[in-house]
Amino acid sequence: MVENGKAQKRQEVKMLNRKVLEVTGVMNVESFDSEEFLLETELGFLTIRGQNLHMKHLSLEQGLVAIEGLVHSLAYLDGNTAAKSKGFLGKLFK
Repeated sequence: MVENGKAQKRQEVKMLNRKVLEVTGVMNVESFDSEEFLLETELGFLTIRGQNLHMKHLSLEQGLVAIEGLVHSLAYLDGNTAAKSKGFLGKLFK
């Protein structure tokens, strides 16, 4: 898709029964553990929280991440660096 000479950013988020989550448009996996994933996507940072989370599939070339586990929430950080640093640095200095 092209809009005003620029490629329009696109992202798909698919979830099945809160147990399998597929996200496209992923540029980088910033951090992850069994309770939280922090993904850098074309549309901003996305945090996924839940229980027993693990990566089922990762292809940064295709921009695809698949996560299994019990998903509690998905949230875009929208430039809120304090929330990002709290999650990442908070875990680092626990």
